[in-house]
Amino acid sequence: MKNTVKRLVAITLVCLMSIGLGASVTEASARHNNRHHEQRYENHDNDRKHRIEEERARHEREMRQREYESEWEYRERQEREKEHHEEIMRTLGGIALLAIILNNN
Repeated sequence: MKNTVKRLVAITLVCLMSIGLGASVTEASARHNNRHHEQRYENHDNDRKHRIEEERARHEREMRQREYESEWEYRERQEREKEHHEEIMRTLGGIALLAIILNNN
C-alpha cells in the first residue's frame, strides 16, 4: 500500500510538472504572439502618457500658493510637493522603460 501511494504521488507530480511545462511553452510559442499583445502595450503607453499629463496638472495646481498660507508654510509644502512629484515621475519613467524593454522582446 505504501509503495502504491508513493508511486501515485510521484506520477501526479510528474504530470503536474509536464502540464506546467506545456503551458509555458504554449505561452512562449510564436503562434501565440499576435496583435492583441501589441495593442495591449499601446494602450499601456497611452495610459502612461495620460497619467503623466494628469500628474503634471496636479503638480502645477499644488505648486500655487494658497490664500491662507504663510510664506514659510508655502515653502515647506513646495519642497514636499517637489519630492512627491519627482518620485511619481521616476515611477512613470520606470514604467515607460519597462514597456520599451518588453516591446523590444
